[in-house]
Amino acid sequence: APERRTPPVRTPRRAAYSLRPGTADVSAFPRAAWLAAARRAMAAAPNDAFGHVDERGRIELRTALAGYLARARGVHADPERIVVCAGFTQGLGLVSRVLRERGTREMGVEEYGLWFHREALERAGLRCLPMPLDGEGADVGVLEGGKAGARSVLVTPAHQFPTGVPLHPGRRAAVVDWAARTGGTILEDDYDGEFRYDRQPVGCLQGLAPERIVYFGTASKSLAPGLRLAWMVLPEHLAGEVLAHKQAGEWSSGALEQLTLAEFITSGAYDRHVRAMRLRYRRRRDRLVEVLAERAPHIKVTGIAAGLHAVLELPPGTEHPTLQAAAWEGLALEGLSPLRVTPPATSAPTPDGLIVGYGTPPDHAFPGALEALLRVLPPAE
Repeated sequence: APERRTPPVRTPRRAAYSLRPGTADVSAFPRAAWLAAARRAMAAAPNDAFGHVDERGRIELRTALAGYLARARGVHADPERIVVCAGFTQGLGLVSRVLRERGTREMGVEEYGLWFHREALERAGLRCLPMPLDGEGADVGVLEGGKAGARSVLVTPAHQFPTGVPLHPGRRAAVVDWAARTGGTILEDDYDGEFRYDRQPVGCLQGLAPERIVYFGTASKSLAPGLRLAWMVLPEHLAGEVLAHKQAGEWSSGALEQLTLAEFITSGAYDRHVRAMRLRYRRRRDRLVEVLAERAPHIKVTGIAAGLHAVLELPPGTEHPTLQAAAWEGLALEGLSPLRVTPPATSAPTPDGLIVGYGTPPDHAFPGALEALLRVLPPAE
């Protein structure tokens, strides 16, 4: 009998391009400038830099951050209130555990956001209370409902992820007023705060109420996530308890990386790098908008005033098929639907959309990624 051959199983191609959000172009990491800063930092490092790491972080970095954040983001930062941590999620977990011990049971969160941030809150024993989003950002009115446990809120005022909407001045005043009246705590994720293209960067919320707001920043977007360098600016009444949790076996960032970043900031290299990357990302954003206007004008693009991603609104029922087509094209994409906090049955259905991270691919891969994106978008009706 002739040999029978099983036809090969057709599987999606390995991703040749990525337009996933949440990642900077790591190929643009300033290697030469970073190496020069590392050499200077090593030459000037005191002997205790090679001993056990201060759980708050190296004083050189905390001092440099205090100056930079005050100048660039309007943060009221004392080096003694700054705690360096190994990423935003670690800092969020530390603060959440302290708030849970103080009696908080619910955390107000924006209706859309990163799922692993919500997981960090839930691991700390907090229940997420979703706040609706509109053209003015998160509607903090749900916090006024009298729920005993809703005494904290996590917001991204500068650039909401993924919608890209900044928190309106009226909403900023409302959430600060809520915290002052109720003794609540605001957790401010300064997401993409340094990358704004249509005007000067939106100032941080923390400057309005330093004793009611925990400010979070990170080098993941401005430099690279592999550095594992982030920071918190804490109100005085939380600093001691948060530090105690960090001392109880939490992973700390390396002293040499901290010293290098301190030198990178104080030498002016950090500002120069951010300016250069802001220009590069703006050109990519402009190219994305231009190509879509020319070849897919039926696709509406939103959230483009800042950050490293844009939201593409899709016709109802097309998000999942578009993601499947992207997988076959070797294009890594993310949809809008999975980023929504599980909505109540009475809420409106989740709209279909794509979150296109134009900051992710290196320069040489960006044109190919755009072409792949255009091939998978649903046609005009």
